[in-house]
Amino acid sequence: MNEWVCLNGEVLPASEASVSVFDSGFTQGVGLFETMRARGRRVFRLGAHLDRLARSARTLGWTTIPDVDEMRSSVGRVIAAGGAADQRVRLTVTTGTLRATGDEQPRLTYVATSAANMPYPAEYFQRGVTVTISRYRQSAFDPTTGHKTTSYIARLASLREAYERQCFEALWFTIDNTLAEGAISSVFLVRDEALLTPPVTTPVLPGITRGVLLELAVEHRIAFREQSLTIDDLLGADEIFLTNSMMGLMPVVRIERAVIGDEKPGPLTRRLAGLYDALIDADAEADDE
Repeated sequence: MNEWVCLNGEVLPASEASVSVFDSGFTQGVGLFETMRARGRRVFRLGAHLDRLARSARTLGWTTIPDVDEMRSSVGRVIAAGGAADQRVRLTVTTGTLRATGDEQPRLTYVATSAANMPYPAEYFQRGVTVTISRYRQSAFDPTTGHKTTSYIARLASLREAYERQCFEALWFTIDNTLAEGAISSVFLVRDEALLTPPVTTPVLPGITRGVLLELAVEHRIAFREQSLTIDDLLGADEIFLTNSMMGLMPVVRIERAVIGDEKPGPLTRRLAGLYDALIDADAEADDE
């Protein structure tokens, strides 16, 4: 599989790219990232991804804020190098080297990578998946909560435990026992034909796909509410699905041994998945911005 990197504006094969051992992303985990899907060589809602990263940098107190134009250029260059019509693109920005001298500000490190997309198995979408409840908890007192930072070990640990239980994803709750999000996804419930999802103030990551689905709900007059949800809400849901930019909508049919609905992807999940895919297809076929 050919993988390309755009490192600080220079496009290289992945095997030739490297960053300093003194880079803050390596030494302290001070970095932010976005994972995106490019279909037809266009990233769906690219501007929203870049704005979210820059907004997180401001909120987290970065001295230098990532430049949206430079990020956009890095993504465009690496997609062009990748060549495939359907690509998985990751953009990572760190606060750069810690070995600046005098009054010189460290330059941010921009890394965009691309590779041909390896989609999830079709049977996951056709039959639905099983998820588990993570033993870890999400806290509003953690300043990184709600941001896609490169300090990702807690999420990976919960995913590893989910995989050990033959589960697709790990759902996180807050320290107050309200539903937050998946380790790598946003969570939606369907009850009485209405969408329910935790508010971003939970706090949770303001998912790009999550936001698109709420727009689609408004456009197609689908009732939805952002509200605090409990384990009882999960277990009593008619349908559950997960979202992120790579999976789109993933139906959940079991929480560990508990069956959700009739143990198959529900009608509103299927309808929204169709609307979402149609929107991405239309965007991929649109003229370049």
